[in-house]
Amino acid sequence: MIETKRLILKPLTYEQLVKYTKCDNSLEEELNLNKTSRKISPELKEAFEETILPNVADKSKNYLYSTLWTAILKTENKMVGDICMVGEPNSEGEIEIGYGTYDEFQNKGFMTEIVGGIIELAKNQSNVKTIIASTNKTNIASFKVLQKNRFIKIGENETLFNWKLDINNF
Repeated sequence: MIETKRLILKPLTYEQLVKYTKCDNSLEEELNLNKTSRKISPELKEAFEETILPNVADKSKNYLYSTLWTAILKTENKMVGDICMVGEPNSEGEIEIGYGTYDEFQNKGFMTEIVGGIIELAKNQSNVKTIIASTNKTNIASFKVLQKNRFIKIGENETLFNWKLDINNF
């Protein structure tokens, strides 16, 4: 678990991830949280099926690098968004992150705080040297989150900007 000024970041177990995908508030009930208007995007549903659930189920892997970390707003006791690392660090010590804020909690600085929390976690992992991320070129809020956390744009393609943060220089 990671605690920031306003949030608690909680890594979800396999069973909790299954409840998360149902969007029936069973996860909120288990965690004693107030209900949210959480929805799963087609991209996140695909990530669950193809990557997150299989990797978290694999006992040979450190699930903290594959699971969804849900962000809980302390004052409202509600989930406001999620972040995940896309697997364990590669041979160069890179991890990739992906994230999203629920609609009703956007533009309040929560994701900047969530990414900052994951940076703090990464700084304490000896095998993590760099965090990378990609943002859609049209998603200005998403790349502002990275800029506020001192990521540097390192490239782009037709639809995405690619970002990098060197943990050693943070």
